[in-house]
Amino acid sequence: MATINVYTETTPNPATMKFLVNKLLINGSVDFPDQEKAQASPFARELFKFNFVNGVFFASNFVTVTKTDDADWSDIESLLKEFVKGAVESELKVQEVVADENVSFEGTETEVKIQQVLHDYVRPAVEQDGGAIAYKSFDNGIVTVELRGSCSGCPSSTITLKAGIEGLLKRMVPDVEEVVAEAM
Repeated sequence: MATINVYTETTPNPATMKFLVNKLLINGSVDFPDQEKAQASPFARELFKFNFVNGVFFASNFVTVTKTDDADWSDIESLLKEFVKGAVESELKVQEVVADENVSFEGTETEVKIQQVLHDYVRPAVEQDGGAIAYKSFDNGIVTVELRGSCSGCPSSTITLKAGIEGLLKRMVPDVEEVVAEAM
C-alpha cells in the first residue's frame, strides 16, 4: 500500500479548509452540509463526530471541512489531517452506495448549453477552491445555481458568481442575462 500524504489548502471561505490526499476518494462530488445528511457516508459521519465540524464536502482527491465559528484552524488543522490520513489508509468509504457519474444534460437547447458550460468551465475551477456548483434552472434569462462545499456561505462567492460565472455564461450563451445562487 502506498503511503497516504495529506496536505491542506485554504479556500476563499475562511471557515472551510481543503484536505488533499494522493488518492482518488470519489468520482464526482458529494456534499454533506449537516450531520443528518451525512448518514450515507461513513467518512462524513466520523468527521461530524468532531464537535467543531459544521460541514463536509468530497470531490476527487480532497475533502473540505467547514468548521464552527468558535473553532480555530490552528487548534484543529493537524488533528483533522491525521484523521483524514487514517480514514483514507483504512479505506473508510465516502459513500455507502456509489451513484453512477455519467453526465447528462436535460432541457431546451439553451439549458443544455448552460449546463455544458457550467460542467466544462466552471465546475473544475470551483472544485479547486473546495466547492461545487449545480445547475438548478433557467427562466426568463435568469440562471439559478446552487453552491455547495466551501462555496456555500463564502464571502467571495457573490463576486465569483457575478464577475466570473455570470460573465462567462453571458459571453457563451447569449440568452443568459443574470446568474443567481439559490440558498442551501
